[in-house]
Amino acid sequence: MLLSSLLVSAAYLSGAVPYGLLLGRRHGVDIRRVGSGNIGATNVRRALGWRAALWVLLLDAAKGAAPVALALVLGEAPAVVALCMTAAVVGHCYPIFLAFRGGKGVATALGVTAVTIPAAAAIGLVVYAGALALVRVSAVGSLAGVAAALLVAFVGGATATAYQLALVAIALVVAVRHRGNLRRDEGGRT
Repeated sequence: MLLSSLLVSAAYLSGAVPYGLLLGRRHGVDIRRVGSGNIGATNVRRALGWRAALWVLLLDAAKGAAPVALALVLGEAPAVVALCMTAAVVGHCYPIFLAFRGGKGVATALGVTAVTIPAAAAIGLVVYAGALALVRVSAVGSLAGVAAALLVAFVGGATATAYQLALVAIALVVAVRHRGNLRRDEGGRT
């Protein structure tokens, strides 16, 4: 029980590390004061270019994947792994280090899903890229990718129920975090 609690707490804290902000500061930019003000890869791309955005995407995915992978390696029950999945994404979206004002959670969601439901992560990424290329609106691509990952998780049949429920919770958090982008005049354009 203590180990499980520590793992879930560590997943939240790992998710809460604001790599976009840290990388921006390394380049002399407060990413929260540029573009959309978001700390994620899309806004980093606007401010610092593709190379920096790719680093943020990879780091944000890794910070979700690492604690979930650790829980799996330690043989934790699916319910604990699912809590780690959700905690990492919530940590990114509502980080204690930034007064609970974080990013949208898509890259971190990709990381936690890649470890637990790889097919869902792969298809979600492909759908995201396709939707982004088609409509050139990052928020639309993100939500389409999350929806596709959810569909795969539920249709595949071999996914643990706890992982499915975690993915539902994550999808809801991501959708809530994107609602402002969809309302904005710019529509969250990339």
